[in-house]
Amino acid sequence: MADEVSADSVTLNLLLNARVTVRSSPLGVINTPMIPWSQTTLPPNNARNIHIKLENMQRTGSFKIRGVANQFARRPNGGHFVTMSAGNYGKAFAYASKHYGSKGKVVMPETAPVSRSVLIQSYGLDVERVPTSCLMDVVKRCVQEDNMTFLHSYDDLDLIAGHASLGLEVLEVVPEPDVVVVCCGGGGLLAGVAAAVKLSGCKKTRIYGVEPEGACTMFKSFIEKRPVDMDTHSIASGLAPPFAGMLPYELCQRYVEGIVLVSDDDIKAAVSTLYKAGLVVEPSGSAAYAAIASNKIPKLEGKDVVCILSGGNLGKDELGNFPD
Repeated sequence: MADEVSADSVTLNLLLNARVTVRSSPLGVINTPMIPWSQTTLPPNNARNIHIKLENMQRTGSFKIRGVANQFARRPNGGHFVTMSAGNYGKAFAYASKHYGSKGKVVMPETAPVSRSVLIQSYGLDVERVPTSCLMDVVKRCVQEDNMTFLHSYDDLDLIAGHASLGLEVLEVVPEPDVVVVCCGGGGLLAGVAAAVKLSGCKKTRIYGVEPEGACTMFKSFIEKRPVDMDTHSIASGLAPPFAGMLPYELCQRYVEGIVLVSDDDIKAAVSTLYKAGLVVEPSGSAAYAAIASNKIPKLEGKDVVCILSGGNLGKDELGNFPD
């Protein structure tokens, strides 16, 4: 898909149409709440006004269902699909597959929590766990030998357009944010949100992506001026794909102010702090908050800021990884 389109393919009209598709999807995508930081028990911040987008409350527990809803709406029911995912996309993919009567396989990195593999299998899909560096090799084998159709978990036009619905929802509450902070793995969510915000006319909004230090493919892509791959390692497994997507890279180059990095310790502290405030957020979903809390985003004082908590799929087998 990515080699057939470019950033010019992503227009406001495309994103608005995708929002209609996502909102009317039989998968039950919801308009998640936005709450002021000041109305939580989170530690105070010097930004004038921070809104937190609670995508951890989304159907299937993360933003991924948005892109999946748009992908499946444009493909025939009962297909035979394969994808690669560390968990959240796989869960949404499995949920949609069951609804549409499709068969499928999720190829997962060995580092992903086992609880996520079990959950995906409960929807009737196959799961194959492999080293991160082998993900695409296994996907290609499934396409060539088993005649399966590959649905990309972040480098796909329909997916990115679906994710953009989140950005459009943000603007319904905060029409002209000064800063928007979004996690970044392969870049699908960041690209969709950034395109939605910028194409809606918010030219002065600064949009930042947040990556783990050990899985900074988009950060390195910005430096090298091309999508790069790397051997990724992070507690935030959902933000650690082996390479940045081509279409997400092009869109992020056009619309994103910059990529900032957070450590695994920053992420662990963020998960713990959010949990104490009554917000169940997984490591990948807490990256944007971690960047704000650890002062990695420049010039927030006196600004209107949006922080996206992108997912809340935190299994019992993961809770012991975080400080009390």
